[in-house]
Amino acid sequence: MDETPTLQSLQAALDAQQAVFEMHQSMNVEVFYWWCTAIMIMIHAGFLAYEMGASRSKNALAAGIKNILALAVIIPTFYLFGWWIYNAFPGGLVPTDASFALPWSQSMGPDVQDMGSGIFWAAFALFGATTGSILSGAVIERIRVSAFLILTIVLGSGAWILAGAWGWHPDGWLLTKLGYHDVGASGVVHAVAGFFTLGVLMNLGARKGKFINGVAQTIAPHSLPMTLIGLMMIIFGFFGFLGGCIIFNGGDTGWTTIYGNPTNLSAFAFNTLMGFAGGVIGCYVATRDPFWTMSGGLVGIISVAAGLDLYDPALAFIIATCMGLLAVWFAKFLENRGIDDAVGAVAVHGFTGAIAVILVGIFAAGTPNMGDAPAITFVGQLTGAVVMILLGFIPGYAVSAALKAANMLRVPENCEVIGIDEVELIAKPYPESSTPASVPSEVPNKLANTEAQGV
Repeated sequence: MDETPTLQSLQAALDAQQAVFEMHQSMNVEVFYWWCTAIMIMIHAGFLAYEMGASRSKNALAAGIKNILALAVIIPTFYLFGWWIYNAFPGGLVPTDASFALPWSQSMGPDVQDMGSGIFWAAFALFGATTGSILSGAVIERIRVSAFLILTIVLGSGAWILAGAWGWHPDGWLLTKLGYHDVGASGVVHAVAGFFTLGVLMNLGARKGKFINGVAQTIAPHSLPMTLIGLMMIIFGFFGFLGGCIIFNGGDTGWTTIYGNPTNLSAFAFNTLMGFAGGVIGCYVATRDPFWTMSGGLVGIISVAAGLDLYDPALAFIIATCMGLLAVWFAKFLENRGIDDAVGAVAVHGFTGAIAVILVGIFAAGTPNMGDAPAITFVGQLTGAVVMILLGFIPGYAVSAALKAANMLRVPENCEVIGIDEVELIAKPYPESSTPASVPSEVPNKLANTEAQGV
């Protein structure tokens, strides 16, 4: 009997091996974005610590709880309509068919044949939650928690994802018509969130005591060490964020940007770290202030994120250093005009993000895009930056103005004086630091006498 393998049996064996290989490739994609999403959670832990530290102690818990609730409201609303917006509006304001992204479709739930929808939805939902955290820091100590959550839903499940549809989607009109390039979301996330925040701040007003006779006063954070640690945690989370901005392809394609251009994690590593270092140095030179020095790490990464795949590392460092200087200037520019941005979010995210998009049009003009999309141009990038600014500012201003008119935006004055923690949350962040009202006044004196006797 002839035991020589037949051509059919060899082909069957090859097909089986190919199927196993493709399955493992799909699983690798899933695992990569699973851990990108997990690492992005650190962004929110960082914002929580950063904003709690930046607040006065009477408002620390309110600053923290807003970041927890931002995640809790963005996840379901992004499931209900945010993912649909991304897929339905790439061409403008007229929706196309995107029934597969509606919450009742088969792809929006467990499906053993679909190893992509859930992880991409999760990563984009976390991008949306990040925009809410950007807003959160700027408005500490005077916004109602309920108003913040309404604004967060509008921003995180509406405004930013519409920007993403226009500037990130393969059919997005900014890409297909203008060659828009923003691989690390400097525009679609940071510029949108930053200028949304500016619109809110214009209606919210300054913290009580921030301006005296038109002169800005320093309102010191109650725990600067906590703020610095929180900022470093955000930097850690940024690596998950930027990992979610690169496409892990199966087969022989390899890594590409969200636009399909070939790239790799090495390019991202070079320019992320060089951007971080340059931003820290720029802000330190500009201020010598610990808070701004650490914030410079965010400025630096955001300033190079749009062109993360294209820049020479030396250029990335120079851009980030210069943007560190400029971000500090822009924060002071806003403050001199009566805008009380408690953490400099408009400068760090909005201003830096918009300039980052424009800089790609200066330093990478002429770089080709994949497919039929036009090459990168200065006009295309400038137009994209303006679109991102307007997509953020207009809804931010409009919705906060409506909330203000309904007396729903800002806490009452007596609440601001007492502290939001005790009024809205009925809690104290550091209860052991004050004598409870129920303790008789002579008890502390007895304790003091005991300590004096060495007991």
